[in-house]
Amino acid sequence: MIVVIGAGAIGLAVAWRASQRGLPVTLVDPEPGGGASHVAAGMLTPVGELQYGEEDHLRLGLDSRDRYPEFAAELADLTGIDIGYRREGNLSVAYDGDDLAFLRDQHDFQASLGLRTELLTGRECRRLEPMLAPSVRGGILAPDDGSVDPRKLLRALLAACEGLPIVRERARELVVEGGRVRGVRLESGEVLAAERVVLAAGSWSRELADLPVRPVKGQILRLHSPYPFLTRATRGLVRGFSMYLVPRPDGELVVGATQEELGFDSRVTAGGLWELLRDARTLFPGITELEFKEVKASFRPGSPDNAPILGPAGPEGLLAATGHFRNGILLTPLTADAIADLLDGREPPEAVRPFGPGRFAPAEAASPGDDR
Repeated sequence: MIVVIGAGAIGLAVAWRASQRGLPVTLVDPEPGGGASHVAAGMLTPVGELQYGEEDHLRLGLDSRDRYPEFAAELADLTGIDIGYRREGNLSVAYDGDDLAFLRDQHDFQASLGLRTELLTGRECRRLEPMLAPSVRGGILAPDDGSVDPRKLLRALLAACEGLPIVRERARELVVEGGRVRGVRLESGEVLAAERVVLAAGSWSRELADLPVRPVKGQILRLHSPYPFLTRATRGLVRGFSMYLVPRPDGELVVGATQEELGFDSRVTAGGLWELLRDARTLFPGITELEFKEVKASFRPGSPDNAPILGPAGPEGLLAATGHFRNGILLTPLTADAIADLLDGREPPEAVRPFGPGRFAPAEAASPGDDR
């Protein structure tokens, strides 16, 4: 038996892929389809959000992004649910001269890696997105990036996992004997026997295994427009601060997100919302006319290098699928395939190999050929 702890997008996708290979899977989560996945904006922007020194991250993101067309079509065929996958490109825009200088440097870096992007003037940005403020100085279009609706994705994955056992309890601890996982103890005290466990518990993963995962709080809000307000996911730089807006075909506009190192502090704060609305209004003055629908806070699972932790971890039989930070939705297809490969005794995709838990091991404890 395989137990997957966590039924957000990552855990559900892993369970679905493993079950497709005939492997027996049980999911454990007190709120399947909840957590950070339910709050996420759904940007698929490995090119648009590329930073210096993240070439390995880029390969990971490109691989997973390019799996999305087939992944979305497969889920739609199986469940009848359209997950809102769109490949309309990602626009990054700059408010002032310093912001534009940063984007120009980013564009040069993207070009040096052979990525397809376009450096745009402010007028060209407004031609793509007419609601942009006249003061916007310029931007970058990454035409191959896109977005997905995480809530529709979760509904589709829950439907795809229909028939799999789902235990609606919190996992309290792993049961380990002789250096090997034997099961999972639930809050009720019951033990689920398991030969292998996949830890996909997001920010709570550290409570169950010795993994360097921390919660990074994000506040995000949702607005609604009765008319087309924005065409594509747009990242804005406003006086050095970054924020994003993601439109949905039904008129929803997601605005996010703060990034706060405050532990498991789930409060929605006036200051956090003010910062988001302040910068959104600077770039899109008309945003103040839109209907307010929802505000929520959740916790991204961050690792020391803000990249995912994927693969064998700690006791024999334990696999990690956590630490995705801001890219859990983007990396869902690749993570699911990689963990299913490992469960099935196969080699995972090349792109995930630099991201094993062993890269955080102390140098004196690391074995030759490990994945640090």
